[in-house]
Amino acid sequence: LVHENLDLRSKSLELPKSQADILTASLRANPVFYADAQQVPYGSYSEKRPGGPTQYDVNISYPLDITGKRRARTVAAERAKSVLEAQYQDAVRLQIDNLYTAYVDVLAARESIRFTDASISGLGRLVQTTEALRRQQERTGADVSQIQVQLDAAEIERIEAEEALRDATRTLAVLLNIPPQEVANLELKGSLRNAAPTPPPLEELLHIALKERPDVVAYRLGIHRAKAEVDLAVANRLSDVYVLYQPYTFEDNSPFGTKSSHSWALGVTVPLPIYNRNQGNIERARVTVTQTKVQLADIERRVLAEVEQAARQYAVTRTAVDRIEQRLLPSATKIREAATTRFTAGEADAFELLNAQRSYNDAVRQYRDTLIRHRRSMLRLNTASGRRILP
Repeated sequence: LVHENLDLRSKSLELPKSQADILTASLRANPVFYADAQQVPYGSYSEKRPGGPTQYDVNISYPLDITGKRRARTVAAERAKSVLEAQYQDAVRLQIDNLYTAYVDVLAARESIRFTDASISGLGRLVQTTEALRRQQERTGADVSQIQVQLDAAEIERIEAEEALRDATRTLAVLLNIPPQEVANLELKGSLRNAAPTPPPLEELLHIALKERPDVVAYRLGIHRAKAEVDLAVANRLSDVYVLYQPYTFEDNSPFGTKSSHSWALGVTVPLPIYNRNQGNIERARVTVTQTKVQLADIERRVLAEVEQAARQYAVTRTAVDRIEQRLLPSATKIREAATTRFTAGEADAFELLNAQRSYNDAVRQYRDTLIRHRRSMLRLNTASGRRILP
């Protein structure tokens, strides 16, 4: 999933783009080259038309970053990249959660097929037994028909379970970027029943989530990024100072019959911060820091709630699975076996047998559904805590 999922591939390209942003932010400003000719006459200068002399200049202006804007831009871009990395990790976490869902859906559909196959097999044998008893005039045709109806219903249920399996497998294949022609060959190894060790206590799970969940980490890094944006806004309060170096100035005195001259000049241009000192952007950046802290507190609270809920669901479903395995299924099995024995011996009618069979099927179906919920709760605990705690 991490290497082949197209959505994650697309999101991963944000990282080299952020690296390019760092490169852009670290670039220095270019010097400015300027050349001019001054006091160029319309025609020529003379005693009757005095002026000049004509002057030719070559200038180079270089901006001086006196407030550290380049350094502040680079730091802000680097921290933005760290936030993007954490956000990408969170996208991976959520996509793995989607994979968990698709994985359990396939296992559940496969288990449903196994359940209906067992039901069809048992009902088929029961139809044969009842038909044999009917021929011996110990059962009626109505008894055979009642059981046959249940068999037909189970066969229809199997058709639906097969389609559910195909749908779940296709969903899984899309997540894994498996070509459609290979979907039919996709076979999972795994079981709904997983005797995993008990997860860590709740306090440890909460600590793990607050420390490692990438969405929480992203907001923490976001605070540092917001502070870097404040530093950048403060650095931008003053414009660059331009140093002017004029290495070549030529004054053409030839129209006056005197020797021409060469000279140089040095100057500086300093914008005066009278009106605009970037006050609005500075204040906005400071508010963003406060806002990010509030968002961090909110996400931490929601994470704690998610972990507590996931841990509670795990405990409840595990208790339910154990109780069904230890009490409900054995009781339903005994009742069905007793009803079958009584029906075969002619001591019970088909209605009693079918009621016992329905009770058994309901118990098995409840067991399957509870197993599915328990398997999902195990994987949800991984998603909520941000760490692969359970297999």
